[in-house]
Amino acid sequence: MKKRVLLTLVGVLLVIAALAAVKALQIRAMIAQAKEAVPPPETVTTAPVRAESWETTLTAIGSLTAVQGVTVAAELPGKVVEIVFRAGAKVNQGDLLVRQDTSSEEAAHPGAVAQADLARTVLARDAKMLEDDIVSRAEYDASVARREQADAQVNQIRAVISKKTIRAPFGGRLGIRQVNLGQLLREGDPIVTLQSLDPVYVNFTLPQQELARLRAGLPVRIACDCLPGRSIDGRITAITPLVDAETRNVQLQATVANREERLRPGMFVNAEVGLPVRKRVQAIPATAVLHAPYGDSVFIVEPGKEGKESKTLRQQFVRLGERLGDFVAVAEGVKEGETVVSTGVFKLRNKQPVVVDNRLAPSFREDPAPENR
Repeated sequence: MKKRVLLTLVGVLLVIAALAAVKALQIRAMIAQAKEAVPPPETVTTAPVRAESWETTLTAIGSLTAVQGVTVAAELPGKVVEIVFRAGAKVNQGDLLVRQDTSSEEAAHPGAVAQADLARTVLARDAKMLEDDIVSRAEYDASVARREQADAQVNQIRAVISKKTIRAPFGGRLGIRQVNLGQLLREGDPIVTLQSLDPVYVNFTLPQQELARLRAGLPVRIACDCLPGRSIDGRITAITPLVDAETRNVQLQATVANREERLRPGMFVNAEVGLPVRKRVQAIPATAVLHAPYGDSVFIVEPGKEGKESKTLRQQFVRLGERLGDFVAVAEGVKEGETVVSTGVFKLRNKQPVVVDNRLAPSFREDPAPENR
């Protein structure tokens, strides 16, 4: 009995050993096959590294101000009897905005005019009588004084009427109305804001070390969130003669056209000053750069070991410079004539085999114009 059990155990062990040997051979074959397996090459689009001459620019954050902007206010106390303007409307210089009550002045005006006419008539008569020595020189001088006082009274009444007839001091765009019909205005009470919007000023600052390269007339491009994908050209029109003692910055002012009146005083904009000196750069598409915490890199396409048709990737770390449209300048890391992968770099790895297919490659431009802007 014991002998039978022993033989059974030996048989089971032999079966297990045979199965283990077979499984070990299978695993060894799979490992060898995996080592010899080569992943299929990745299809990529490429772009050449181009040596270009770019405009040298200085960038800053600016603020828009109106060439002319005021809050129209009452010069004299009075009741509002007529409001002619509409909030937000465009007006020309001299357009009537608000009329205050001038009934008292208009009632006194005819009497003052009559007094002035009478004083003028008496003066003319006294002048003839003075020639005939009928009146004295003192009486003639008194007539002259009465005529001037009468004229001054008329002019004063007319000035009060004019000040209570409030007009636009210059052409521009009105703001929100701040008065109501029948309201009693005090001297200096606001009526409405008035801003001249075309052109507008852009005020911005640059470091003092750039002052030697700046002058009036240099081109300025501004971009704003209210004009996505667009820029507006202008010129530097003023450079302050003082340097801020705290920031060591110099303030500049540029003038830009605003025919559509999309730019409004108080907006923040990005200002870019174009300098006459151009610089040589190595330009690649901005989408070719793989951004990572440890540094920026690109994938350079090189010939593979299998033959002329095979291509592999070499990951190269780079130091980036300025951007221009769809391109970015590489200060260090690539050379002119090298080919870099232009899209989909996040899914690539070093020494990976690739196949170049540029049929679906996007077009890169220095002045892109988005279709949905």
